Amino acid sequence: MTGINEDDVEQEALKFFKELGYEILHGPDISPDGPNPMRELYSDVVIVEKLRDAIYKFNPNIPPTVKEETVKKVLRSDNPELLLNNIQFHEYLTDGITVEYREDNHIVYDKVWLLDFQNPENNIFTAINQFTIIENDNNRRPDVILFVNGLPLVVIELKNPGDDKAKLDKAYQQLQTYQSQIASLFHFNEILVLSDGMEARAGTLTSDFQRFMPWKTIHGEKDALHTMLEMEVLIRGMLNKKVLLDLIQHFVVFDDSETKIKKIGCLSPVSCCE
Repeated sequence: MTGINEDDVEQEALKFFKELGYEILHGPDISPDGPNPMRELYSDVVIVEKLRDAIYKFNPNIPPTVKEETVKKVLRSDNPELLLNNIQFHEYLTDGITVEYREDNHIVYDKVWLLDFQNPENNIFTAINQFTIIENDNNRRPDVILFVNGLPLVVIELKNPGDDKAKLDKAYQQLQTYQSQIASLFHFNEILVLSDGMEARAGTLTSDFQRFMPWKTIHGEKDALHTMLEMEVLIRGMLNKKVLLDLIQHFVVFDDSETKIKKIGCLSPVSCCE
């Protein structure tokens, strides 16, 4: 793998996402001082206008004032502990956000939805590379973040396959650093991915390195890993629009122990991640 650097791996990953129908954006272009800013501050980790557009689109019968309050509720962190915020956000994604409002002199109880699970193409899937985040004087720039309706649901850390010292465990350690230094990004996280362009593993906020696993299939073919690099199999098989939403809705779970381990289940016996 001589001659291949980390940027090459990043561009290859973005190519796959583009083929899957993701909108591809370059972080510096949409930064607060970039040519096409999509956030006000470097501390902002959600593309708020995309989130707002989705809430208005998916919830046409909810009053606008309630929709605006819902946007604020999604952006607000109610607990100082990262994992508890993450659990709350996952419930927002999968169960909807309960709202109440007055209509015709009575109280209406309803749900606001952030994702359209039934129609994946109704959602806006965006892959952004080099998305700089500044939090508590920590300046960090994850390699690729996948946003759905402006929400940063997947963080991907890449390494150079030609560097013997830049192994997947180094990518894992980098993600651990991000969690401690730019924690707000991970309030919204569903899946973490490590790759060097060849090998690729997926896990969650609570997974130790050994719990990060490859994705083994694209369309259920058992032999995908024998003919393709792991990164392509994982991106095409796990992070395509339909499967990603299915994983979030049905297969990302928290156990009932006090430690609240977050796990990714399997869609089939041959696709297992964790």
